[in-house]
Parts: sequence; structure tokens; C-alpha cells
Amino acid sequence: MKFVALLTIVDQEKNKEVRPAHLDYINGLFKEGKVTAAGPFTDGKGGMVIYEADSYEAALQLAQNDPVVVEQARTLELREWSALSFPLD
Repeated sequence: MKFVALLTIVDQEKNKEVRPAHLDYINGLFKEGKVTAAGPFTDGKGGMVIYEADSYEAALQLAQNDPVVVEQARTLELREWSALSFPLD
């Protein structure tokens, strides 16, 4: 199952400090097959991570362990996502 984490920056300075740890964390999860995509929003106000997990609880644990969430540099909104395959029927 796929889950989308919306990570809105609430503390720019703390976000700058924690960002390297955030990137290391996301890269590690990508290598484990637990993150399928991630990236910043072009408005500079945050970013998005797409997790692959067996349950909402498992995805929530991954998202809550992200250093930008732990350090309260960003808020977290997590939602299950049903990705569509193309062409649409």
C-alpha cells in the first residue's frame, strides 16, 4: 500500500539544520524499498514523501521517525494513496 506524507515547513532555520539528516533518512528508506518517491514543493514550503508499507501504522511510524518531524521543523500529514494505472478504464 502507498501512503503520502505531506511535510510542511514550520521552522525554516531548524529545517535547514535537519535537512541533511532528513535526506539521509529518506535515501536509506528508498534503498530498503520503503520510499518510492520524494521531493520538495517548488514554492519552498515543504515537500512530499511516498511510502510503501503494509499498513497505515507502519507508514506512520516511518514518517514520524523522519528527522524533520522528530525535530518539529515540519508538520506531518499522512494519507493512504490509491495510485492509478494508465490508461484509465
